[in-house]
Amino acid sequence: MPDAPTAKGRATRARIVEGAAEVLREQGVAFTTLDDIRGRTGTSKSQLFHYFPGGKDELLLAVARFEADRVLEDQQPHLGRLDSWESWQQWRDVVVERYERQGDHCPLGALFLQVGRSGSGARAIVTELMRQWQEQLARGMRALQANGLASTALDVDRTAAALLAGIQGGVAIMMSTGDSTHLKAALDTGIEHLRAMAGRPVRI
Repeated sequence: MPDAPTAKGRATRARIVEGAAEVLREQGVAFTTLDDIRGRTGTSKSQLFHYFPGGKDELLLAVARFEADRVLEDQQPHLGRLDSWESWQQWRDVVVERYERQGDHCPLGALFLQVGRSGSGARAIVTELMRQWQEQLARGMRALQANGLASTALDVDRTAAALLAGIQGGVAIMMSTGDSTHLKAALDTGIEHLRAMAGRPVRI
């Protein structure tokens, strides 16, 4: 992927990616053509291939990165300030609302089916998304410890990994059944565990 040499070039590339994401969400990956994307973004064919010389697959990977970033952005500002029980509850509600709103259509999953989930590019995107998400959860748990709200004996990294795994499992079940019960249970149980470790078990 060539670097955009100017601020204008970077802005044009970002506009193409964002416009492509909108079209793909509306029409689905399988039914979207490069002409659809060009029409939405007001770009020429030569412009499109200048920024994405690998064609549609390269553009889809760029959109996948955009969608992965959106997963974390949709949880802000709460994910970035998990330093109180109130903020954890607010984050929990935002996560549930996000995935209930998304329903059984996962733009990121659809993109990976198109470009190949096992490909190095797709794998790197998922790995980075999960790394950042787990890191922010762990940072929030450390903030609780610093504020005296969670036990210093808590294995922060392991607990953050378990909570993230629970969220992903709950989302997968919800996408299959349309029921967010398991996602809510994973979030609530994870937060209850944090509070119990502080010696103040409270059911949410």
